[in-house]
Amino acid sequence: MVAAVIEREGRYLITQRNAGAVLPLLWEFPGGRVEPSETEEEALHREVLLRIGVDIVVGDQLGDHHHEYAAYDVHMMMFKCTLLDDAKPYPATVNDLRWVTSREFLDYDFPPADEKTMSKLLGLMRN
Repeated sequence: MVAAVIEREGRYLITQRNAGAVLPLLWEFPGGRVEPSETEEEALHREVLLRIGVDIVVGDQLGDHHHEYAAYDVHMMMFKCTLLDDAKPYPATVNDLRWVTSREFLDYDFPPADEKTMSKLLGLMRN
């Protein structure tokens, strides 16, 4: 799995999963599954365009984390990404999207794999 960490003016872009998705209505950084025939960067371009309707510039990998769910394992890789100058993201195939500060992350429910990776990268922990 790959995720785009997109920051603008001190706020990060997060998206909400659809009600019918696995782990419904939880929040996450935009991204998704890497297909066997593509690189992590190609997957990020495809998934971000699909989910929020804009293209990105993929930067450095920020970190990764392995998480075991009951039915499957996830290897999450997070990349620093930027939007193209005139890009205006919208919830193309996600339930919602928001720009939030790193402190506001604690106000949103994230899947365990995302939360652990965020905690590792940003030093955030829930009470």
